[in-house]
This record gives sequence, structure tokens and C-alpha cells, in this order.
Amino acid sequence: MLRILLLSLSIVGLTATVQPGLSANVKITPLGSHDGEFCAFDRAMVFEDPDGTRILYDAGYTVRGADDPRLGKIDGVLLSHVHLDHLGPAHSSVANAGDCAQPKFDIKDAPSSNTEKIVVAKKAKFFVGGEMNSWFGTRIPAAGGSKEQVVTLRFGATRKLGGVSIWSVPSAHSNGISPVFLSGDIAKEMEANGLTAYVGPPNGYVLRFSNGLTVYLSGDSGAIADQELVVRGEFHATLVVLNIGNLFTTEAAFVINELVKPNAVIASHGNEMATENGKLLPNTKTATFRDATKVPVYLPLSGKVMEFDGDGKCQSGC
Repeated sequence: MLRILLLSLSIVGLTATVQPGLSANVKITPLGSHDGEFCAFDRAMVFEDPDGTRILYDAGYTVRGADDPRLGKIDGVLLSHVHLDHLGPAHSSVANAGDCAQPKFDIKDAPSSNTEKIVVAKKAKFFVGGEMNSWFGTRIPAAGGSKEQVVTLRFGATRKLGGVSIWSVPSAHSNGISPVFLSGDIAKEMEANGLTAYVGPPNGYVLRFSNGLTVYLSGDSGAIADQELVVRGEFHATLVVLNIGNLFTTEAAFVINELVKPNAVIASHGNEMATENGKLLPNTKTATFRDATKVPVYLPLSGKVMEFDGDGKCQSGC
């Protein structure tokens, strides 16, 4: 009888271990301007770990404010750099405003930003590198949050949020604050002289989730040696979210095919109307990138949840 009981308990334990299989995927939800499309200003994505930890990446213009119902619970916010289309000086009040090639953003957030308002409203941790930590360390409390929400994450450092490990990695781009996010004489003088305020280097991120999935978020970056030596050589990223709008499509394909060599890639930051009725348009940069890339290329259709296993292979929604 005892042996039967122990066997029964072992079976129950095994079942409990295996049962969550379908929910052990990482969920990635693009938050674009137009439902079911990949549009010109789309950058934002929410990553959800199997343990429920939710991280927002580069909110930009297309998250419809802190009350956007697509956000839900947000535990952490990542910002690659402070350019307008990533920090967000404005957002739309409704879905599908304007058209996919030129969305309309009717709610002004500057001199604050869409990103900062989301951080404060969601009481989320805000991961930033360079000198962005000191700048946001004054702005987040001024907006009603706390300085403790701003988490410094410079190159070589790691942080943990729930089941997700977060690293900052280099990006080849620029990182200047536009005067629209400032006020007073300094804003006027910077605008008059065509200047931005440097806040340290821009960055990408590597996220490792509790199911083992390792994702490289490129930020706005050209091809750099770190993508091979660090992202592939050290972290062994199996899924990439690649910003293709700042790259020649052949260079973007080179990053995937020769440097990172993941199992799959999600195209992002296309700076174009890439789809119509959810279908990739021919003669677009995104289509050229897909055709030149050796691994599966997935489109970040706004609101459509994609699920990935620990090897970076899409299990649903792609």
C-alpha cells in the first residue's frame, strides 16, 4: 500500500511539473498605433515571463498613455534611448488614429513624456543606463513617482526583476534629449542653436526569462562587434527584436545571419507602413529584410500575442 501511495504521489508530482508546459512560454505583445498592423512608429512591446512579470520596452508614441488597457500590470520599463520616437512626447487618445503610414498623436505629454507617465502610474521599475539615471532620477520624483523606481543598468551590469534577468549591451547610435522635453531658458537656447543634451550612450538589452529564452533587444543600432562577441558569444541569444529602420536592410540581415545567429527575429522600428490587413506589403524594407534573412522573421502586429519557448521558437501567434 505504501509503495502504491508513493508511486501515486510521484505521478502527481510529475504531472504538476509537466502540466504548465503550455503556459511556460514567454508572451510578447506589440503595442502599435493600428490594431493588427505593423506601422511607421511602432516600437513598443510588452514581454511577459511565465511567472507573470511584465516588462514594457520603448513605449514611444504608440502606447495610448498610462491608461492604455493593453498595458495591464507593468513591473518594469526599459528605454533604449531618449529620442522622440522612443521616449514619447505625445500619444493617441484612441486606436487607429490617422493612417498606418502617418498616425496621429493628439495628446501632448512633453515636457514630460509618455514613458515617464507610464512609469509613475504603474509604479514600475525604470531601467536606464549612462547618465539617463541621474536625469530621470530627478524627473520621476517630480512627476509623482520615487527616485527608487529608477534603476541604473550600465554596460556589464545585470539586474533581476521577478524571473527575468536583464543586461544592458552597447548600441551604435546617438542619445540626445530634445529641447521639447525641457523647459525654461535652457530649452529655448538649445532649440535656437539646434542642440540636444547628451545623456550618455544609448543601449540595447538582453533579457533571459525563467523558461530559458534569451532575447536581444537591439535598440537603434548599426552592426557592431558586440553583437557577435557579447550577444551571441556570451549570452547565446536565440530570439532578436531588431530595429530595422535605422539600418540598410542588407546590414540588418547581416546582423542576424552572420553576427547574432538566433533561431528567429521579430522585425521592429520599420519606419514604414509595412502591412495592410495584417499582411506584409511587397516592396517594403521589411519585406526585403525578411527575404534576405536566413531565420524566420516575424511581424509585430499590434495587439497580437506571440509566444516563444526557451529555444526562441514561436509556439503561437506568429
